[in-house]
Amino acid sequence: MEKVAAIYARVSSNQQKEQQTIQSQTAALVEYAKTHGYMIPSAWQFQDDGYSGATLVRPGLEAIRDLAATGQITAVLVYSPDRLSRKYAYQVVLAEEFARAGVELVFLQAPSAATAEDQLLLQFQGMIAEYERAQIAERSRRGKRHRALQGCVNVLSAAGYGYRYVKKTDVSTAYYQVVNTEAEVVRMMFDWYTRQGFSIEAITRELNQRRIPTRSGRPWLRSTVWGMLRNPAYCGRACFGKSQARKPQHINRRTRQRGGLVSRHGSGQERPRQEWIEIPVPALITEETFALAQEQLQKNKLFASRRTRRPILLQGLLVCQQCGYALYSVNGGEGQYRRYYYRCIGSQSFRNFPGPLCQNRAVRQEYLDDTIWSEIVRLLQNPALIQQEIDRRMQEAKNADPVRQREQYLEREQARLHSQMDRLLTAYQEELLTLEQLREHMPDLRKQKQAIESELQSLRTAAQDQSRCLRVLDTVTEFRRRLQGNADGLDIIARRKIIRLLVKEILVGADNIIIRHSIPLANSSPHPPDSTLPGLPGGGFSDCVRGVPGG
Repeated sequence: MEKVAAIYARVSSNQQKEQQTIQSQTAALVEYAKTHGYMIPSAWQFQDDGYSGATLVRPGLEAIRDLAATGQITAVLVYSPDRLSRKYAYQVVLAEEFARAGVELVFLQAPSAATAEDQLLLQFQGMIAEYERAQIAERSRRGKRHRALQGCVNVLSAAGYGYRYVKKTDVSTAYYQVVNTEAEVVRMMFDWYTRQGFSIEAITRELNQRRIPTRSGRPWLRSTVWGMLRNPAYCGRACFGKSQARKPQHINRRTRQRGGLVSRHGSGQERPRQEWIEIPVPALITEETFALAQEQLQKNKLFASRRTRRPILLQGLLVCQQCGYALYSVNGGEGQYRRYYYRCIGSQSFRNFPGPLCQNRAVRQEYLDDTIWSEIVRLLQNPALIQQEIDRRMQEAKNADPVRQREQYLEREQARLHSQMDRLLTAYQEELLTLEQLREHMPDLRKQKQAIESELQSLRTAAQDQSRCLRVLDTVTEFRRRLQGNADGLDIIARRKIIRLLVKEILVGADNIIIRHSIPLANSSPHPPDSTLPGLPGGGFSDCVRGVPGG
């Protein structure tokens, strides 16, 4: 009597798929079924191409489990235990599930598990399969890291927007080719964000309104724009190993009650920047533009509104000099007696057990705001400081010179391509290559050469000169003249923009204030420049704490 059964085959890599190992598994299973009296309908020959054995979420496996649960089959034929799963625990789970449904699990390359010795051997095979998977994963990781250190783009997951991945050939390595239409969109996005002051939401809205297509054809999302602004590949430095697996998050009762989606398998998290491996690719923007974008992203994180009901002049800039915590805005009193204060988070008893971390008192907002604004206006009245800052940044740019380093790398690649093309022509002249082989290899080399030449041209035309800095100086001089006449009439939003452009942070101590700004004072050290101010009017900070809740 024939028994109704289903067969299951699996491969996890494209190389195994190309070698047709899954077809050989299926053929062996079909032959086994014929010789042992199993009937296999054609619709019940399930294959999972390119699915890892470390997970149970596989279409073919899901279908077989459904058939077993509904009682439509009496046996499942699998070539070997590692084809069913690479984890021994998963093998046990599936075996017990099939046994409860009255379905026999048959392996062609495994003992029958009829005796205790056979069961022990089957367990050993499962453990060895799990060990092999871990070994393959570690070898793959080490191999990718080695190729990344050599500068191969093969190890990168995919070419980002603005690039096209060109596969390696017998005479050339894989490389990124610039897609000119997409590259213009990338440059436009960075220009909007760094020079025109667009927010990420405004950039997303503008791209969708202009109907600029994405690579997938879907609308632009804020997360997509945010990820592109953080991608160092656009300044010529694609990075490998930016993220790593994170351990599964603990699932507690409150998370389940809220319906939170917490993965038991963990997720990815970003590695420290010093652990990234840089791989040179064609640059679409300059290093300066990318640095400005990263600085603006950091400011967005620092100066987020956080649902404040009224604008605060020094939001995100105040730091307690004693404990290092930030100062936040509080108010006290009612009606016309309401007063606003800056208070240190570390001075709150309920936040810090068993007591407050520092004893700094709260500061009246209007006193501190007026003091900081007056100091910023005073600094901007000194033209020598502006010129000194421009000279310092020009000298730093000359010392770093990332554009020149990229230019030297491209010149070396250009020489290498010329050498490859000459070798191909020599081989053709000596009849070592046919004309068809020459026509097959030369177009890729010409495309690489054209991409390098276009990037070299863009780097040379984007070089900064002294006249550009002089134009910046003229613009700053005009800004100083306008500020001198309108400083007192500016509203809090305009003042906050100016302060955030110039100030890094403000340290508030018991009897002094330290402003760390980007305009160096005369004879200042290379460390962040400071301006130290005395205590506020009224004999220090102690007079500014009445009416503060919990003060």
